[in-house]
Amino acid sequence: MNDEIHIIKASGEHESFSEAKLRRSLQRARTPPALIDDIVVSIESELEEGMKTSEIYRKAFSLLRKNDRPVAARYSLKNALMELGPTGRPFEHFVGELMKAEGFGVKVAQIVPGVCVKHEVDVVATKSDRHIMVECKFHNKPGLRSDVKISLYVQARFEDVEREWKKQSQHGEKFHEVWLVTNTKFTSDATDYAACVGMHAIGWNYPLQNGLEAHIEKNGLHPITCLTTLSKSHKRELVEKDILTCKQLFADLKVLQSVGVSEPKTSSVADEIKNLCHLI
Repeated sequence: MNDEIHIIKASGEHESFSEAKLRRSLQRARTPPALIDDIVVSIESELEEGMKTSEIYRKAFSLLRKNDRPVAARYSLKNALMELGPTGRPFEHFVGELMKAEGFGVKVAQIVPGVCVKHEVDVVATKSDRHIMVECKFHNKPGLRSDVKISLYVQARFEDVEREWKKQSQHGEKFHEVWLVTNTKFTSDATDYAACVGMHAIGWNYPLQNGLEAHIEKNGLHPITCLTTLSKSHKRELVEKDILTCKQLFADLKVLQSVGVSEPKTSSVADEIKNLCHLI
């Protein structure tokens, strides 16, 4: 492959096309090796100078969708999380569902008093002796990162809330934590600051091998926006009904009728969820 072909990232940066990066992205979605080879050959044959990474993604997704829908759904995870928007509210509830799956007691969108002011906390999570304030930073456009200003802001809020919590006898023995969860990437300053103050930061591929996508895969808790068998309008209506995860939808497939999905299509959706979320 000609290393001189440059592509444009979502951030606007230019970089040389990397076959290895394309292969890794397909491998993360557990694409069969033979299909990876076919997709790489197809995309390289259509590469042009200045092509956007979003175009490469669409081409790869289209080929996956034709050959293996569950793999296509996994491949689309980053975009699917953005499609939970445009507001951050569904993402906050999605993070709450993810923490429930990991054994936490969860309350979403809570007004919590600090020493100085009251704060609206995205997720309050508890498990054993842990009492956690979770702040969610949602981006609905590719290329945007959570920077150090976000980490600073979240830490300041946490310190105000923590001071108030420690004044309450029922919280005095608990270990208090602050988590910052984003659906995209962090800047290096944001993660350096988080590590310095003891903030638990989770983002796309951060921490390495244990980022947001890893938690989603581990729990089989994919957003419904991953599904290739539903239209964007059907997904939007389901999100508005607070059906955010594929497992939630699978537990109540009748809700699909309320958004106009036919019975044959419902069967296809159920099959895709079973394969995607390991329910078979």
